[in-house]
Order: sequence, then C-alpha cells, then structure tokens
Amino acid sequence: MTQGSSQGSGSTGGNGFLIGGGILLVLLLLFIFQNTADVTFKYLFWSFTLPLWLGLLVTALAAFVIGQLALMWRRHKRRKARRDSR
Repeated sequence: MTQGSSQGSGSTGGNGFLIGGGILLVLLLLFIFQNTADVTFKYLFWSFTLPLWLGLLVTALAAFVIGQLALMWRRHKRRKARRDSR
C-alpha cells in the first residue's frame, strides 16, 4: 500500500512541473513573437544582426541547457556523497 501511495504523490509533482513549464513556454513564445525587430548583437569582438526573437530563443535555450547541466552535476554530487557515506 505504501508503495502505491508514494508513486501517486510523485506523479502529481511531475505534472505540476509540466504544467508550470508549459505556462512558461507559452509566455516565452508570446514574448518572442512580439519582438520581431532586427537588432545588432555585440559580444567581445563579434558583431552580428539577428531578429530579436531568434536572439531571445537562443538565449532561452542556452539557459535551459546550463540549468539542466547544473541539475545533473548536483544529482551526481549527492549520489557520490550518499555512496561515500555508506
């Protein structure tokens, strides 16, 4: 019985993250598609012109990837600490 109840609570939390992520994605897409002007990006000695929505999309994807890498590193660190404490 306890196993079934713990699985139910875990799936509810996962659905909450999916709903929250979906809402954030919709808001991000609305913001991106309202900003379609061309802008010049300057980074160190590079300079290039892109539509603002593309720059925002690339930035959002880079932030997502960095966040996922940070979570993976944190999980690895916790697993290693748990393994070493045994």
